[in-house]
Amino acid sequence: MESPKRNKTLFIDKEALATLSMLKEGIFSPVNKLMNAKEAKEVDETSSYKGSYFPFSLILAPSGKRNENVLKSAQKGDILQLVVDDTLKGELVVDDIFPISRQKRIEKIFSTSDMHHPGVIDTLQRLGHYAVSGSFKISFDSTQEVLQKIQAAKKEINAQKVTGMMISARPLHRAHERMIRSALEDNDLVVLFLLKPYREDTFNYQMRYQAVKYYINNYQPKNRVLVVPFENTYIFAGYNSIVLDSIAAKNFGCDTLTIGENHSGIGLYYDQYGINYYHDKFKEADTKVHVVSEYVYCNVCRTLVSTKTCPHGSHHHIKYKAGFMQGLLSAGVLPPAVLVRKEISAIYLSRLFPDRFKELREKYANFFPSDGLIEDMTDEKFYLEIMNLHQTSSLT
Repeated sequence: MESPKRNKTLFIDKEALATLSMLKEGIFSPVNKLMNAKEAKEVDETSSYKGSYFPFSLILAPSGKRNENVLKSAQKGDILQLVVDDTLKGELVVDDIFPISRQKRIEKIFSTSDMHHPGVIDTLQRLGHYAVSGSFKISFDSTQEVLQKIQAAKKEINAQKVTGMMISARPLHRAHERMIRSALEDNDLVVLFLLKPYREDTFNYQMRYQAVKYYINNYQPKNRVLVVPFENTYIFAGYNSIVLDSIAAKNFGCDTLTIGENHSGIGLYYDQYGINYYHDKFKEADTKVHVVSEYVYCNVCRTLVSTKTCPHGSHHHIKYKAGFMQGLLSAGVLPPAVLVRKEISAIYLSRLFPDRFKELREKYANFFPSDGLIEDMTDEKFYLEIMNLHQTSSLT
């Protein structure tokens, strides 16, 4: 491909490309285009677009001096090439170019400009001083592929009721499983939108995808639970993430969005916001959200229970805190089976610590019983055998 001319090129990142893709495919409907200065100002002031709730303006404002110089000199009607990692990914016909307040945009998205907030610094680094609007075309197939997969899954079983769940699966734990099963009782199809962030940690997307697929293939009716990638770009990072999630789920073809009462967008950093704050927002956005009460393990009931139905105090409850389970796995420790299914833990650990038991695996016959057949001992199976020994009952 011919090298793009620098004075007609905008250098954007994959996150911006994914956001443009969702915009083009109608995932943010009724917003279906980049907003010009007038539209952006109106939406930021009113949180409304064409009579529907939308939390903030959708604009393209790439960072960098090179991009800033291009936007300052561009004229209406100019064609700007969109380049990601030195690869031409599309083009945009300029309609409007306007300055933005980076500070106000950050506060609009996150309701704070506190630099200790995990999303504020990252967003500031990728946010420029000028925005551009106009028609565009891009090369990015992921969004269209997800739309097609959901439509095919609905058609296969003639699904009349479909719910979506945004899930990170870091790790996939028992409370997730209970929510999925509960959702299946009221819906024909459950779509698991597996979050695909642009700043991965050790729990990478492929690892998490394998864990979720294993669970679906072995413990759920395969044609009623579908896992698809969800491009978790920066616009979903703020306190309005739940509303944007519900808008996205609706436009992907879901009738409702199912969330937990302890969803990260409700609490944590934004302690002043509870679920009641969002009910009116869902109505204004014309979306339906089903809120599931928090699940915990009760050491008196000795099972997974809802905090709204368990008669025992919170001191008897083990909460499904992702950070704690991540800490155990990162340290190479199998989480208790009441928290994470042992087969799921084995998937994570075998990928976090590849070839950890190479020498032991070669001698595994001395440690574990077998049915006499010769078979390969993988790291994943090694973890499972260890767990089975932990669960072996004493004869005394």
